[in-house]
Amino acid sequence: MHVLLIHQAFATLDEPGGTRHHELARYLVKQGHRVTIIASPVSYLTGSTAYKRIPWVDKQVDHDPDLGGRLTVLRSYTYPALHRSFIHRVFSFLSFMLSSFINGLGVRHIDLVWGTSPPIFQGGTAWALARLKRARFVFEVRDLWPAFAIAVGVLQNRALIRASEWFEHFLYRHADLVMANSPGFVPHITRHGVKQPALIANGVDISMFNPEEDGTEFRQAHNLQGKYIALYAGAHGMSNDLGIILQAAALLMKRQDIAIVLMGDGKDKPQLQAQAEAMQLHNLFFFPPLPKNQMEQALAAADACIAILKPIELYKTVYPNKVFDYMAAGRPVILAIDGVIRDVIEKAEGGVFVPPGNPQAMADAICDLADHPDKGRKMGLNARSFVEQYYDRKELAQVLQPQHLVDDHVRRAGRDA
Repeated sequence: MHVLLIHQAFATLDEPGGTRHHELARYLVKQGHRVTIIASPVSYLTGSTAYKRIPWVDKQVDHDPDLGGRLTVLRSYTYPALHRSFIHRVFSFLSFMLSSFINGLGVRHIDLVWGTSPPIFQGGTAWALARLKRARFVFEVRDLWPAFAIAVGVLQNRALIRASEWFEHFLYRHADLVMANSPGFVPHITRHGVKQPALIANGVDISMFNPEEDGTEFRQAHNLQGKYIALYAGAHGMSNDLGIILQAAALLMKRQDIAIVLMGDGKDKPQLQAQAEAMQLHNLFFFPPLPKNQMEQALAAADACIAILKPIELYKTVYPNKVFDYMAAGRPVILAIDGVIRDVIEKAEGGVFVPPGNPQAMADAICDLADHPDKGRKMGLNARSFVEQYYDRKELAQVLQPQHLVDDHVRRAGRDA
């Protein structure tokens, strides 16, 4: 089969950001399929681009000999001001929606079009291309949009909310298959009339991380020898609630042995850096994001890893990629996210849950793990063992058989009609 993936936020293994789709695409190619991905040249995490002038389309072929040239990435023009403001962000989404549609028209012999949300606009592109090319349409839900945008207050206009919810429902109704990356999303999807959404949960390629590594080179490069490192790796945005980590760092100022590292990028990073400087947080360090294939050393240098989101009810539904990376690296997780991902950490006995929005609880958890390193190491090994058993992406990807998934779904739909 030839699969066309429309994904503005797509990142390869040598770029910063979530690489779920690159890993899944490589799996599909190794199973004998051909995959073409239409993506943005603008990094969804950093908002930057490697191009002096963003091209209308740039073709990149993965030359890994194991893939035989059957994985192609088309970088499609995108308005570059992704992180400037909400309006500019919408223009960025709409520009990619249009350019990816036009560039998608030139991709020949497509059997299946895979759209993924957010941003939800590209779901419309995927649906339109699937119908024009008489291909199957798979719609993947990675966030509950627009519900998340409404919950955090980004989307407030009632007319836009109604239009967004109508569009979401339209995509659910017109997809040959709806797929989710978290079990927490399934109830929301079924309430929209989808009887049996497919679940290909977030996970991790465990071969990318070695829990025995100690990250010595990373520590030396950043002058962090002898420190107990609590590391957050990921986006610095509104939803990530990193101000709580800054407040926790303020509470830990007297602990000269503890260093808190925020690694990544995003719209809120300059504001967070200014806030940390004003608070004179000498125990907190900002590092730039690393490509996925360089994250092993950074996580190896950490003694504990932090995952955090704002205390919003809907965030109880998410399966953050970073948590599974932390677990695969064999590091205890300090988890300030309630819900389905808390269930994973507690079943694994792989970390500590702290109430979201509570800097004192965060500081206490860091202190406790710093004071009891053997406990943290045991949690980390438990976490690694758990993801090896249940969340190895190579095992999860076996569910991803495009023709079988869609045909089974269509047969069930006919039987249920």
